[in-house]
Amino acid sequence: MASRSRQRSSAVAVWLIACWFSSPLLAQPWAMDRAGVPQWENAFNFSNDVFTFVRLKYTSVGGRYWRHGGKWRIDYPESDLNFSFRLQEMTSLKVDPNGKVLEITDPDLGNFPFVYLIEPGELRFSQAEVISLRTYLLGGGFLMVDDFWGENEWFNFYTEIKRVFPNREPQELPLSHPIFNCVFPLDEKPQIPNVGLGMESRYHGRTWERWDAQEVHYKGLFDDNNRLMAVICHNTDLGDGWEWEGYNEYFFREFSEKKAYPLGINIVVYALTH
Repeated sequence: MASRSRQRSSAVAVWLIACWFSSPLLAQPWAMDRAGVPQWENAFNFSNDVFTFVRLKYTSVGGRYWRHGGKWRIDYPESDLNFSFRLQEMTSLKVDPNGKVLEITDPDLGNFPFVYLIEPGELRFSQAEVISLRTYLLGGGFLMVDDFWGENEWFNFYTEIKRVFPNREPQELPLSHPIFNCVFPLDEKPQIPNVGLGMESRYHGRTWERWDAQEVHYKGLFDDNNRLMAVICHNTDLGDGWEWEGYNEYFFREFSEKKAYPLGINIVVYALTH
């Protein structure tokens, strides 16, 4: 049975990769009001049965983004829209073309199985957010955390997530975990840099943003039944891989196409099927 399952997964991955390389995205006209991302419509009978990419809004302290609403909005909306488009294009999922931004305490949070939180290096949860996030994750929700670098930002996030789960410890996910191969098989844990560093990496090979962030980590939080509730992507930036796909061909081919989109799709498909 396990062998048949692996064969089916491999067949699906081959088909998706074939579709990927024949993708007409770069030849399509872009609508300016969607930050350059093509629009699509789902059939009426799928109106209540679509996947929605949900970005969480939170409070951050300090830094240059404070006056602009906080770091929660970095890469928005291009990152979310591009990823939603690719997910619609590359899988059989029906995907909301617009996505949503929700407060962590929003009563509608429980209606969405997947949420995305970016740049948590300066986040501060309120007590109400701590309770709401704990309830959401223990109730079956899934959290993806992305784009924070170095030990200081890790310490800040770790401190805050321990308020949510004082008795649970983030665990490093091995490359053999299904999240790295459930659709697209990956032969490494990818480190995706920001777009500027990624473009320069062809000359010096460096993909880390800080000297204390050279090793990429993908950690998980598990519930009492060993269900993966959260994947924490540290020392990497999948969001830039989604946001800047049309900006530079080298960055797109090297980081968006090979790493950021495949892993992002793996994470969402894993979250929806486990």
